[in-house]
Parts: sequence; C-alpha cells; structure tokens
Amino acid sequence: MTAQNLAPPLPSGLMAPPLDQSPEPPKSTLLLSAFLSATDTQPLSAGIVWRVYDETAQPDGSHKLVAQSKDAAPSLALPAGTYIVHAALGLAGMTKKIIMNGQPTSERLVLNAGALRVVSMLGNKPINPSKLSISIYVAEPGNSEAKLVLANAKSGDVVGLPEGAYHVVSTLLDTGTGTSQNGFANSTNSVVHADLRVQAGKLTDATLRHRAAVITLKLVSAPGGVALANTTFTILTPGGDVIRELIGAFPSLVLAEGEYVAIARHDNKTYQADFKVQSTKDRDVEVLLK
Repeated sequence: MTAQNLAPPLPSGLMAPPLDQSPEPPKSTLLLSAFLSATDTQPLSAGIVWRVYDETAQPDGSHKLVAQSKDAAPSLALPAGTYIVHAALGLAGMTKKIIMNGQPTSERLVLNAGALRVVSMLGNKPINPSKLSISIYVAEPGNSEAKLVLANAKSGDVVGLPEGAYHVVSTLLDTGTGTSQNGFANSTNSVVHADLRVQAGKLTDATLRHRAAVITLKLVSAPGGVALANTTFTILTPGGDVIRELIGAFPSLVLAEGEYVAIARHDNKTYQADFKVQSTKDRDVEVLLK
C-alpha cells in the first residue's frame, strides 16, 4: 500500500476552520496628468515621477506608499479610500489629496514649474561638465546664497524648478599636474555668478562665461632652462591671499584672468615672480633662481 501524507483527523465534533477566501476590495481607475502651468493645454510627456500614499498615517507618522509610476500619464487601480498623490519633476513637485469612491477618477496636477539649462563656456568652447561645479540657490534679501537647492547640476542638463528667482554659481575645477593638497579636483578661483528667473511653463537658458587659462610653473636657473624637481610653489594674489599650493618640477593649475605672484621654495631658499593670466592663453611661468 502506498504511503500518503494525510493530515491527522480532527477530534469528534470539531470542524476545520474555513479558508480565508474574502475577495480583494474592488478597485477603480485613477488617471493622472501633470502640467507645468495652469495655462498649459498639453500635459507633460516625460520626466514625471508619481507616488501615491495612503492618507492614514502609520504609528511612526509616515504614510504607506501604495503605488508609483514614471509614466507621464499613468493609469492606477486603487481601492476606495483617501490618498495623497505627489508628482515630481526634477526639484519641482506638487501634492494633492484625492478620494477614490469606486468610480474612475481623473486628476490634473499643476506644478507651477519651469526649467533651467546652464551652459558654462571658456572662450568660445563649452567646458567639459566633469570640470565644473554648478550650484543653484534660492536667494533672500541680502543673501544671494541663502538656500542651496542643487549642488551638482551638470552643464547642459535641463533642471525642473519651481517658478521663482535663483542664484547660480559656476566654478571651474582643476586637477592639475602637480600634487594638490587633497589629491582631488580643486575648485579654482574662476567663479561666475548669475541671477536668473524661472517662469512656469518655460525653459530658461543661461550661458556663463569663464575667463581663465592653464598655467604651468617652473623654477629654472635661466630662461628656457630645465625645471628643478622637488620644488614647492605657492600662488598668491597681489594682496597676499593664497590661491593654491603645488609640488613638482612643473605643476600646472587653472587660474582666473588677473595678476598673481608665484613663490617657489627649493633647497630651503625662496624665489619669486610676478605674472599675468589672460583668458584662454595657456602658458608657462618661469621663476628664476636669482
């Protein structure tokens, strides 16, 4: 006789509890669309992130995420209840409470947002985005950099932003060929500022122009001579402010257009040279042993 896996019989007079066969609550469809401004007639076709939360707060105060979508105009099936819908486009967002009562529902969210595209140039050429640090701030009276809203914007990227005024800072970065203090990309003194306004439903284009050049430093015994190794260079403004310190035979760095002083230290002796930087004019600066 073949053995079978059988559940043990229940004691006399008892019945097995019925299986939980309660049907899922009926669902209805929520159709979502987003617009940059109240006057737009065409909804956004890309870039939107939708999240739907249960309105009832959890014991810790959070709200349960019940649905999310990256479709421009998603169709979501939800049980009857009250929900919080959030639409995000970059740094712009809008939240709305909706009630699902078992009937198909359409909701239109207006973001009151626009977009900003910043391109940084050196001379007539765009700067490689990896050599830039672009920060976007919300300004306040007397403080243009009151609130940082984006620290790593990329040159040429389109950033969604709520309508309003912004302060943009573009900083040219430099790794150099010498040894820097931290071994990583350094913020140069080539910094460009701009105050811009983003309007709902519109793309604001801004071109920020840097004026800088690459300077290679050398300590030589005579003009055109061989650069001496194991030299420490300090770059100062004419007023004595330190810009950068580098080590090497011929380290290079990016400097904003202007006048500078180069201090070279070698074998416990110090040498000095004044020089000027002209935008896009890369060149060598020689400090003479004298």
